Amino acid sequence: MDDKEVVEILKNSDGVRIEKITSRGHVSPEGFWYDQTEDEWVALLKGDAVLEYKDGSEIKLATGDVLFLPAGKKHRIKYTSELPECVWLCVFTKT
Repeated sequence: MDDKEVVEILKNSDGVRIEKITSRGHVSPEGFWYDQTEDEWVALLKGDAVLEYKDGSEIKLATGDVLFLPAGKKHRIKYTSELPECVWLCVFTKT
């Protein structure tokens, strides 16, 4: 696994941020939860991943899957594939 995820900011203006994220086996630290103030729309362009919600439920994502995460929905990345790497397209918007 590479040491760091690669985050490319494709757009950051007018209340919209678009990122391309490349993950290779990266996961959220144990006990860490994203608790964002922005809505997030995610498309997994390549690879497989598992997101876990604070309530213990999980969602498995595969290439081509999309997901909407409303602001305040606590979640973490539980798994990302290394081969193939995960390539995410994430669109963040202020509510």
